Amino acid sequence: MFTGLIESVGTLLAVRRQGENLVLQVKADPALEGVAIGDSIALDGYCQTVVSVSADTFAVEVSPETISVTTAGSRKAGDRLNLERALRLGDRLGGHMVAGHVDGVGTVRRIEEKQGFVVLVVETPPQVLRYCVPKGSIAVDGISLTINTVEKEIVELGIIPHTWSQTTLHERKIGDPVNLEADIIGKYIERFVTARFGDDKKQTSANVDEEFLAKHGFWK
Repeated sequence: MFTGLIESVGTLLAVRRQGENLVLQVKADPALEGVAIGDSIALDGYCQTVVSVSADTFAVEVSPETISVTTAGSRKAGDRLNLERALRLGDRLGGHMVAGHVDGVGTVRRIEEKQGFVVLVVETPPQVLRYCVPKGSIAVDGISLTINTVEKEIVELGIIPHTWSQTTLHERKIGDPVNLEADIIGKYIERFVTARFGDDKKQTSANVDEEFLAKHGFWK
């Protein structure tokens, strides 16, 4: 489990194939002290296990499943990655609960400076958008962000200067892909509602609305 608060920005030093997997060698700046083999680290939002450690680098082995649902397969040496080690019991949860399991890849559609912060608009796939609500949370390349507005195919995010400068967000351009993870709480709520009221394909394929709530006794 992670919080979406980035500890370090890493540089991808090397990418190599190992069977169907990819091995990524990463150098963290600033260094992540005490990283050991077996530790969980989120790279741009996807949780990976450290398989080797040297003086100032570590390596992870990315599975075909992760390659297929994240941006991992398109990364190359020199790319920068947001890094966060797994949450420890007793740590402050400063962002939101992030599982490190990417739900889909979005596309940056607009970047605009506005009143001291940056507005980032991301085209969002349906499997992620269904869990997005105004003032809710979403992880973008592993960064915990608050959603300003939700429209038909996009979410708008407001980024404070600190987050913009201390993560890879300031390196993103229009058209760039980004890893997205929806708030896990919304997924559990959908699961509980579906289990209680049955698998209504018409309703579970869309957002919960007033008609759905009224049908099941939650709205008059």
